[in-house]
This record gives sequence, C-alpha cells and structure tokens, in this order.
Amino acid sequence: MIIDVHNHIVPEQFPSSAGRAAGKKWPYMEHIEPGKANVMIEGKNFRTVQSGCWAVPRRVAELGNQAVDRQALSPMPQLCDYSLDLKDGSDLAMFLNETILRMIEAAPDRFYGLGSVPLQDVDAAAKMLSKVKSMGLHGVEIVSNIEGVSPGDPRFIPFFKEAASLGLAVFIHAQHPTYMDRLVGHPMLENSIGFPIESALAAASMITGGVIDHAPGLRVLFSHGGGNFLLLLPRLNNAYSGQGPLKGTVKRAPMEYAREFFYDDVLFDNRAVRFLIDMVGVSQVMIGSDYPFMTRKQTADQEFTELKLTAEERELVGSKNALRFLGIGD
Repeated sequence: MIIDVHNHIVPEQFPSSAGRAAGKKWPYMEHIEPGKANVMIEGKNFRTVQSGCWAVPRRVAELGNQAVDRQALSPMPQLCDYSLDLKDGSDLAMFLNETILRMIEAAPDRFYGLGSVPLQDVDAAAKMLSKVKSMGLHGVEIVSNIEGVSPGDPRFIPFFKEAASLGLAVFIHAQHPTYMDRLVGHPMLENSIGFPIESALAAASMITGGVIDHAPGLRVLFSHGGGNFLLLLPRLNNAYSGQGPLKGTVKRAPMEYAREFFYDDVLFDNRAVRFLIDMVGVSQVMIGSDYPFMTRKQTADQEFTELKLTAEERELVGSKNALRFLGIGD
C-alpha cells in the first residue's frame, strides 16, 4: 500500500465574507470554467486550481494514475491564515476541517485527514484540537512561521503539549518566508529557495526551543524532506558536542530529535531522498506529492527501485511510517 502524506485540498466554495472583519482577506472561489477556479484572496488570484482540490471522484481517479492508494488530506497552506482575527480564523479552520471530513466520508477507504487550527491564538488552537480529534481527523497542518514567529517559540508549547496528549499528528508546511528581500530574481524563488530555508528554521526551532522535551511523543512531519534542515543538522549537532553552546540548553543531541521527526520524500532528486534516509533513518521517511499543485515524476515503486530499498524498507516508506505518523494501528 502507498500512502501520500503531503497533498492538499481547497473547498469548492467558501462561506460568505459578509459581516466579517477579514473583509477582502477572506478567501472566495472564482469558478472560471468547469473543473477550474481561481482562489481569490484580497481581491487577487492567489492560485488557479483544478477540481481535484474538492471533487472526490476526480481525486480518486488521479490517485490511481499516480499509483497511490490513500492520501492524508490537508488544506492548501495559504488557507492556514493566522493574520485573521480569532473569530474569522476559527471559522475558517473549522470550515476546512468540515470540508476534509466530508471528503473522507465520501471515500473512507481512500482518505485520512489533517485539519487546521487558529494558531494566532494558542489557547484557542489547543482547545480546537479536541474537536479535531472528535471529528475523526488524525492531526492538523500548521505553517512554518506564525506571523513571523517560529513554531519552536515557547509561546506555542501548550499547543504542542495538547497535540501530544491527544495523540494528534502535526504537519508543519513551509509558507511565508520572512526574508524575501534577500532573494534576487523571479518571484517563484519564494517557493524554490524560500520554502526550504523556512522548513530548516522551523525544524531547528522545534529542537532549540525544547518543544519535544515539553511534549514527549509528539509526532511532527516536515514538508519537502525538511528543506535545508538536514544539511544544517551536522553543524547543529556539533554545537551540542563537547562544550558547545547548545550544551545545557537542549537535553539531547539535535540528531536524536531530528530522528524522531517525520519527513516526506518530495525532494525532486532521489539522491536527496537517499541522503535523507541515511541521515534520519528509513523509519522516518514517507511518500508525498504536493498534489494537486504538483505530481510525482516517479511512482513510489520506481523511486524505491532506484534507491535499492529492501522489501521491508519499501513497506516502511510506502505506508507503515505514514500509519505510525497518523497514529493508526500499532
């Protein structure tokens, strides 16, 4: 079985923005032709999407085209909007959760769910986790900085402690790089360069902020193989060894924490996937696609063959690690 843990949904329609403090920041769908729509935010087309974002029959058909058996659905990251006020943020998060739940109910043998919470208010986000769990979702997606603050900041520890207590997974997706003034060239560099750096900053903060020590057992997934994090990890580990500056500020070597995180394989080159497996272990790597915004260039089985994975390793990366991340089964 192949489980894709990194893919996204967008609702076919959003509730009206009428009377909301968000005004034009509240998203709406501009359907431009059958099966295609613009996601409108602040009066601008954020992204043109196809109906696989919301239409279960199309999505299931395209699963077969990619040789994927199941997906763990999560919102398009831009919809995890922490700039909204608490009421609008909570309403949007719950609408996304309900949308994902309806998609799961339409094809329960195909989908799992990772919802959303209003992390602009830590207490409200922690409280909503109980609702997420009661809906049958397996965790939530958050983005790599919360209005410019890394997720490892101490203010977010109560949220992560609650997620760990409830046995819910957390998918941290790169979004909104905070140093765009440093990027030179095409705006798409936000995605190609900014996102991998964002993932590295987020992952490092989860270690240096002591989140895992405060929330033991927390299951965290980083998008796109953790971005640049794995290249920084040996240097971070060195800062802990001997009398390094991290000694005494974190309880264990950074490498140990990193080997407890989960990572998808959306790295665009199997040499990078091999490096990821060698660094964190085959038990922490899973299949992803970024569907419907991207499609895999290889099936999972083709990737496994190129990486020369054993039958046991194929099963781990293909599905067992994903089930463990989602808290399903053993």
